[in-house]
Amino acid sequence: MVTVEERYEHLEKTIRGYNISADLAQIRSAYEYAREHHGEQMRRDGSPYITHPIHVAQIVAEMRLDSESILAALLHDCIEDTDSTYEDIAKRFGVTVADIVDGVTKLTRVKYSSMEEEQMENLRKMLFAMSRDIRVILIKIADRLHNMRTMEYQTPAKQKKKAFETMEIYAPIAHRLGLAKMKWELEDLSLKYLDPVAYDEISRKLEKAAQEHDQFMSRVQEDINDRLAELSIPHATVYGRVKHPYSIYRKMYLQEKTMEELYDLFAFRVLVDTVPDCYNVLGVVHDIYKPILGRFKDYIATPKPNMYQSLHTTCIGEEGIPFEVQIRTYDMHAINEYGVAAHWKYKQGIKKEGGEADYEWIRRLLENQEDADAEEFIHSLKVDMFADEVFVFTPRGDVINLPAGATPIDFAYSIHSAIGNTMVGAKVNGRMVGFDYQLHNGDVVEINTSKAAHGPSRDWMKIAKSSEARSKIRQWFKRERREENIAQGRASFESELKHLGLTVAQITAPDVLPSILKRVSFQTLDEMYAAIGYGGLTSQKAANRVRDELLHINRAAAMAKAAEEAAAKAALAAKAAQEAKQPNMPRKVKSEKGIVVEGLSNCLVKFSKCCAPVPGDEIVGFITRGYGVSVHRKDCPNAQPGHHVEANQGRWIKVSWSDDIRDSYATALEVVCKDRTGLLVDISTAMSTCKVNVNGLNVHTTSDGFAIFHLTISVTDSKQLEQVMRKIHQISNVMKVNRPAG
Repeated sequence: MVTVEERYEHLEKTIRGYNISADLAQIRSAYEYAREHHGEQMRRDGSPYITHPIHVAQIVAEMRLDSESILAALLHDCIEDTDSTYEDIAKRFGVTVADIVDGVTKLTRVKYSSMEEEQMENLRKMLFAMSRDIRVILIKIADRLHNMRTMEYQTPAKQKKKAFETMEIYAPIAHRLGLAKMKWELEDLSLKYLDPVAYDEISRKLEKAAQEHDQFMSRVQEDINDRLAELSIPHATVYGRVKHPYSIYRKMYLQEKTMEELYDLFAFRVLVDTVPDCYNVLGVVHDIYKPILGRFKDYIATPKPNMYQSLHTTCIGEEGIPFEVQIRTYDMHAINEYGVAAHWKYKQGIKKEGGEADYEWIRRLLENQEDADAEEFIHSLKVDMFADEVFVFTPRGDVINLPAGATPIDFAYSIHSAIGNTMVGAKVNGRMVGFDYQLHNGDVVEINTSKAAHGPSRDWMKIAKSSEARSKIRQWFKRERREENIAQGRASFESELKHLGLTVAQITAPDVLPSILKRVSFQTLDEMYAAIGYGGLTSQKAANRVRDELLHINRAAAMAKAAEEAAAKAALAAKAAQEAKQPNMPRKVKSEKGIVVEGLSNCLVKFSKCCAPVPGDEIVGFITRGYGVSVHRKDCPNAQPGHHVEANQGRWIKVSWSDDIRDSYATALEVVCKDRTGLLVDISTAMSTCKVNVNGLNVHTTSDGFAIFHLTISVTDSKQLEQVMRKIHQISNVMKVNRPAG
């Protein structure tokens, strides 16, 4: 077992290896501060909590970040999980370190009402944090990477949730920042929990063929090395690797191929000193092996948006096995592996201005999403951050990078909003094409504009692939076509309402409309119609929110009506109380609701809410002041002798269940569970299986990962209730099922 101190010493050794000017005394001070404040906290694997910040700092050090980043990594959980404060960290380690720690902390604190909203706000917060200090997100990705490495100690539900979040948010951001090494590991670890069967199958196949793969790669590597030595290309390094499991999985799934059919299962990298050497090596490789047509990409001349540069070519080996060769300089390799972390303005001792242009895309993404709802935001961001790219040219030869599948509309708006808004046609390679034409690498695109153009069409929103184009189209409609937007939005909204079985009259009633507008977050219906018209809100989402609010209003009205009816019956209770004092009443008289009250006739009966008895329970009655007889379970704390007030002793009365039991009775259940995805669905299914109606449901979660459900259900008797309780108790993660009393 490696001790905590040994782990820290390894971290110091890594730092000394690339940053001889690092203040190791300050870094040790941060380590000791974190160790003291985390104290006796333990991780799920049984190790001291301080091992987690050390591992995160180790990952940050392997990215070769500056001393402030190391300090922030060691302290990144102090504000969130200990009594440490921003002010204390700022005083001891500087405001910059405290800002980074605070930034990392804020990325995990807020909870949201839906998965889409949570993802949207997490992404927005991360983009905002990146635009202020890129180190915040670099440390957050390092934090997530170590958590994924130790995910086997979490519950299956949490494993899936965190793996999904990693695949949806963290891996795309790592990709966009050029952190290739971390991106691959995040994806592989996520796949392990999201599709364990496929992951195991791919891993087993790779392991089974490992010796054969090694022999093939050794032969190719030796051939390339020998030829480079003959030509005296200096300092060349050649090595091979098999594709990562997730990369294999993704290509097999998208292209519906077997592992043997993949062209780039094997990849070789050749690292050289200069760009001319890259092209020389390309010639050598094509001389040794036959290249596959259409499989050459020059990312040196046209780098990817995440700064990736390399030459890619796919060749056929002597055995007929295809393989990919990536050729790049050592500097390019450093950037390709660690992306933005490899050359940014905070790097050791370099405080010069500049580099902001590399992160301009972050601000642009934020601006493009101002009018988008949660689902649109997430979809667009995935396209902008994670899609394959296509490189096209302007007539002047400038390179424009667009997402795969982009059209002339995307190209026009990437040049300028005015170009897109006045576009009337497009030429690709000198030939007229339609607006929905999909651009390909190397296309020369020319946009025809006219001052007489009527502006963009609404159909362009469906054709455009980039969020930038859709955002600019939305802005144009929002600014130029308000009346048209309102008419279009009203028609679309009313159609969706009709589909849900609702009418406009139902939502425009004076007592309903204010609540409806508050639910959809608009001041007037016209504002909502306009938003639907220009694409800022979908009619389906607006109609669903309106339907939910109407259901809430109707439920409240029904409860108010029930309260009025109860008040009307209260007058009869006084009579029941008087009859209770009269002598020589019959021993037992049949009463309503299937209850026989000894000594009373025509008596108002109600079931106490504190214990909600059902047929089969032992019961006792209490004569209330003005509300008839309240029926309790005998085991209810309120019915126990110790709770009887002396003045009320004579008001407890014998009651029993009649032979004419009603169809069903309302009662309550409390279900205590370890929180996980799908609990509500499983509990609802159990209710349905037992043929039980659910009258009400309330749930809240606790900070320590528990969920407590309060159910109101209708059952025929205690036997059916016991069946329901057994069924719920069999559900995974359910800890306890109680009938509340008292």
